[in-house]
Amino acid sequence: MSKQTERIQELIELRQKARLGGGEKAIDKQHAKGKFTARERISMLLDEGSFEEFDMFKLHKCHNFGMEKKQYLGDGVVTGSGTIGGRLVYVFAQDFTVNAGSLSETLAEKICKIMDMAMKVGAPVIGLNDSGGARIQEGINALAGYAEIFQRNILASGVIPQISGIFGPCAGGAVYSPALTDFTLMMENTSYMFLTGPAVVKSVTGENVDQESLGGASVHSTKSGVCHFTAATEEEAIAMIQQLLTYIPQNNQEEPPLVECTDPIDRLEDSLNAIIPDNPNQAYDMYEVVSAIVDNGEFFEVQPQFAQNIITGFARFNGRSVGVIANQPSKLAGVLDCNASRKGARFVRFCDAFNIPLVTLVDVPGFLPGTGQEYNAVILHGAKLLYAYGEATVPKVTVTLRKSYGGSHIVMSCKQLRGDINYAWPSAEIAVMGASGAAAVLYAKEAKTIKEEGGDAAAFIKEKEDEYTKLFANPYQAAKYGYIDDVIEPRNTRFRVIRALEQLATKTLTNPAKKHGNIPL
Repeated sequence: MSKQTERIQELIELRQKARLGGGEKAIDKQHAKGKFTARERISMLLDEGSFEEFDMFKLHKCHNFGMEKKQYLGDGVVTGSGTIGGRLVYVFAQDFTVNAGSLSETLAEKICKIMDMAMKVGAPVIGLNDSGGARIQEGINALAGYAEIFQRNILASGVIPQISGIFGPCAGGAVYSPALTDFTLMMENTSYMFLTGPAVVKSVTGENVDQESLGGASVHSTKSGVCHFTAATEEEAIAMIQQLLTYIPQNNQEEPPLVECTDPIDRLEDSLNAIIPDNPNQAYDMYEVVSAIVDNGEFFEVQPQFAQNIITGFARFNGRSVGVIANQPSKLAGVLDCNASRKGARFVRFCDAFNIPLVTLVDVPGFLPGTGQEYNAVILHGAKLLYAYGEATVPKVTVTLRKSYGGSHIVMSCKQLRGDINYAWPSAEIAVMGASGAAAVLYAKEAKTIKEEGGDAAAFIKEKEDEYTKLFANPYQAAKYGYIDDVIEPRNTRFRVIRALEQLATKTLTNPAKKHGNIPL
C-alpha cells in the first residue's frame, strides 16, 4: 500500500470516527429518548447530498478536570452549509452525544465561522440547539464563546434570516442566541428554555416548579411568546423550518421567492359579503377571511397560540409572499393588549427588514382597559406596534372590515403611518370611539338634565347613539378626507389586494439617515 493510499485510508477512518460523535452507545441513548442525533437532523433538513461540513476534525483545547481524556472530533457541534429547496443555507446542530453538547471555546468558534460565512454570502443561518449549556470546565472561555455568538446574532439581525430550533435543553446564557434570532421553534415535551432551572428557582424563591412548567414549549408558545412554533415530532419541526424558508428571501437585499400562482386573481368570494354580523357586538372568525383571500387558502401562521386576539403569518397573493396581520374578533373581541401589540410589532419589523409586503386586516374596538394592562406598560407595547408600522417602508395594504376606533385605528397601519393603499368594506366603522361611548360623553349634561326633570334619559341617549352611528359608524367620513382610498365590495377583496400589491411592487421609500431609532422597548 502506497503512502498516498494510507493517507486516504486514514482520512476515511477519521471521517467515520467523527460522524459517530460520542460513539454508538451515546447515539443509542439519544435515540432511546425519542430524539435524533445532530447529523440525522441536518440530513432531514437539507436537500439530499448537499451538506458540506466544516471543522469536522476540530478539537477542544481544555485540559482542566480531565477534559484532555474526553476529546471527540468535531467537539459537540456539527457545522456546515447545504441547500433547502435548492437555496443555500448555513446550519449548525449541537451534538448532545458529545459532552452533552455543552458549549466550549472550540464549539463557539465553529458556530461563529459559519455565521461569518453566511453574512459574507447573504444566506440564512439555522441553528439546531440541544445542549447542556456552557462547558463548566472551561469557565470564562465558554462564556466568551457565547458572547461571540450573541454579537454575531446582533450584527446579522435584519441582514440574513436566523432560525432557531430547540430540540432539547437550552438553559442559562444559551437561551439568548435563540432569543436574538428571528424565529424560534420548540419541541413539545422534549425541549425547554429558561435562564435558571427548577433547583435554583426553589432555592431562591421557594417555588416548586418542573422543567416543563418553567420553560417548556407549552409555556413559551402560550404565555411568554418566546417561541413562534411548536412541533410534536422532529420530522414535523424540520418540515416547518423548510416551509418557513419558502416565504422569506435569502437576505435583506433580495426579494422573497415568487412562485407560480394557480389561484385566479379575480376569484370572487361571495361568502365575504355576508360574513360581518348585523350585530356589531357579535364575533366572527377572521381566519375565514384570511383563507378566502390568499392564494389557495394557504396561511402559514406565526405564534398561533400566543396573543390570539391578533393573527400574524405568511401567505401569498398571486404568488407574491406577504405578511398578514389581522385582528381576531372571536378572541377578546379583537382588542389590542400588551401581548398582541408586541407580537404584531415584532412580525411587522421582520417583514419590513426582509422586503415582505404587509397586508393588514382591521377589526379592532380599542385597547384592553384595566390596571393589569396599564401596570404592564400597554402604552409602551402599543407604541411598539405604532413604531413598527410607521417605520416600515415595504408596501402596506390595509383593509378595514368593521371596527377601527381611537388609538387602535392609528396603530393598525392607518394612512398617516404611511399606509400605501387603505381600503374599507361598507361595514367599516372608523371613529374616535363606539357610538354608545361617544353619545355618553357628548350628551352627558343633557341626559343629566332630562333625568332630573323626570324624562327618559336612556331613550334620549339611544337616539343620539343612532345619530352618531349614522354619521360616523361608516367608512365614508374617512373616505371623504382621503384617509380611505376606496370602499370595496367584500367579495372583491382578493382582487383589489393583489392589484394594490402589483401596483406597489416598485415602491421606493427610505427613512431619514440615522444610526438607529430608539424604539419604545
